[in-house]
Amino acid sequence: MNGTVGRLIINRLGLGILTLLLVSIGVFLITNLLPGDAAQAALGQSATPETVAALRLQFGLDQPAPVRYFYWLSGLLSGNPGISLVNNVPVAQLIAGRLPSSLLLAAVTAAVSVPIALTLGITSAMYRGSLFDRVISVGSVSMVSVPEFLVATIAVMIFAVKLRWLSALSHTADIASAGQFLKAYAMPVLTLCCVIVAQMSRMTRAAVIDQLSSSYVEMAALKGARPTRIVLSHALPNAIGPIANAVALSLSYLLGGVIIVESIFNYPGIASLMIDAVTTRDMPLVQACAMIFCCAYLLLVLAADICAIVSNPRLRNR
Repeated sequence: MNGTVGRLIINRLGLGILTLLLVSIGVFLITNLLPGDAAQAALGQSATPETVAALRLQFGLDQPAPVRYFYWLSGLLSGNPGISLVNNVPVAQLIAGRLPSSLLLAAVTAAVSVPIALTLGITSAMYRGSLFDRVISVGSVSMVSVPEFLVATIAVMIFAVKLRWLSALSHTADIASAGQFLKAYAMPVLTLCCVIVAQMSRMTRAAVIDQLSSSYVEMAALKGARPTRIVLSHALPNAIGPIANAVALSLSYLLGGVIIVESIFNYPGIASLMIDAVTTRDMPLVQACAMIFCCAYLLLVLAADICAIVSNPRLRNR
């Protein structure tokens, strides 16, 4: 890796850190602008003013906003995002119990959706204008326009109510076999994959077609190279950057879709934990969960940028 690529990667890392700092300010300000009093919501309407004041003093809610942000950010960087106002336990402990479940759901969804989407996108680009390409294009546009809650509702009605093959709720606590794992994750993964595969395949198709229209591909075709060799050996290596961006942007959709999926299927992940925290105005927990989602999105975009930089032959061979 030459110096130009290294400098570009360092610049992207610096911009990512700066963006994350700005995001932390936004998350803190937005959560503090929510109506109501977090201490009052945690204690209930029957709490006395003295009790509410004591709780505000205990958690530092009586301090000015800049002071609270400084202490919150320093605790976040040290791995201690605070104490839950509702459960009175460390926020890190609550998140540690739910985060592995969300990561597992995201990993299974990515393992299923990425190969399918790349295969459909590359194949559609190879046979663009054919019946297969038209069917995939129409199906992708149709699936992108369908919201997740509708896909999840239809899946529950068909597979849980009508056919009785799967449970309407995702029970992950007592999984002891591959069959139980499949039953627990089939509908959540299916719901998330529908839109992700559609988005990723469309962007992959566009990236490969853009490379197929370049001059070096035309030269390879004039020399008698087979279509499969043209795509795999010439177009695809130069389309790694755009495809990486397509994968990253599509997988970032998980961050929004997983909130709906965990709510509908009662999946014990961090998204459902965040929803409960918003309902009870547990601000330290809401802030920590929001920062995790923001960090995940920035990491995906940063990984896509680095892949695009490294795979750029003009930078790699300079």
